[in-house]
Amino acid sequence: MASQFGAMDTRQRRNPVLVRPNAAKRHLQQQRANAAADKKAAAPKYFGVEAFLVLACLTASLLILPLVLPPLPPPPSLLLLLPVCLLILLIVLAFMPTDVRSMATSYL
Repeated sequence: MASQFGAMDTRQRRNPVLVRPNAAKRHLQQQRANAAADKKAAAPKYFGVEAFLVLACLTASLLILPLVLPPLPPPPSLLLLLPVCLLILLIVLAFMPTDVRSMATSYL
């Protein structure tokens, strides 16, 4: 009889479903909980502590410095044309037709 129980114990150890249905359910729930915890632990952090401090200092400086610094004189008119010229260039490039035959493509 001892050999029968020994064989049964090893079978139960290999297959937890043979132990008890409730124990198997608990085992599956623990595995799912562990997988969820691992997924949370492996989730990427978008902002570390250092990046958060840099963003907070930048925000504070953008809020406080305009109140402390004196007003600046207006820029020269030629400098004001630079963003307008860049916008016009981007619009022209966006609507310029392309020669599809000369483009290198790979369908692999």
